[in-house]
Amino acid sequence: MIIKDAKFVISNTDYRKCPQDGLPEYAFIGRSNVGKSSLINMLTNRKGLAMTSSKPGKTQLINHFIINNNWYLVDLPGYGYAQRGKEGREQIRRIIDSYILKRTQLTSLFLLLDCRHEPQKIDLEFINWLGENGVPFSIIFTKIDKISKGRLKENVDIYLNKLKETWEELPHVFLTSSEHRSGAEEIFDYIDKVNKSLN
Repeated sequence: MIIKDAKFVISNTDYRKCPQDGLPEYAFIGRSNVGKSSLINMLTNRKGLAMTSSKPGKTQLINHFIINNNWYLVDLPGYGYAQRGKEGREQIRRIIDSYILKRTQLTSLFLLLDCRHEPQKIDLEFINWLGENGVPFSIIFTKIDKISKGRLKENVDIYLNKLKETWEELPHVFLTSSEHRSGAEEIFDYIDKVNKSLN
C-alpha cells in the first residue's frame, strides 16, 4: 500500500461525533510517551500530521485522519499518564473506553509498546480488557532502533511468553522504528489484507 493522501479530518471527545461515512477505522493507542505520534507521522510520511511532544499526555482527543480516501487512521489519547491527576485520567479513560467499545467502525486496534521495557502491569491489564471485550487488536513494538537485536528478541519473547499465560492465540506483532522508518510496510500489508476481507 502506498500512502498517496493523508489528511486530518476531525478531533473530538465523543465517539458519536466521529465520521459517519462507514469507512473502516484503524486506531492507535499506547501509554503516554510510547512514540505514537512519531509512528503516525512515519507511517503517513507527513511530518507534523500528528503532534509530537517530549511532554507525555499530549493527545487528549480522538483524532481522525483519512488515508487515500479509503480508511481512517485514528489517534487515540495515551493512557496511564500519572501527572494528569485522577479526574483527568478518568476523563481520558471514558473517552478511550467509549470509542473502543461502542464505535462500530473500529476495525482493528494497534496497541503500541516500548520495546525497551519489560511487560508493564498497566499494559497487561489493558490487553486483558481488550480480550474480555472481544476487541480485535495487534501489538506494535516501538523504538526498536534504541536497543540491540539480541535484546529486542529477548524482550519481545518475554512479553509473548507472559501473554501465553492467559491467551490461547497471540495477536499479530509488528516491530517498528520511526527513526529508521521501519515496520510501515508490514503494518500497511496487514491493513490492506483486512480491508480486502471487508469487501
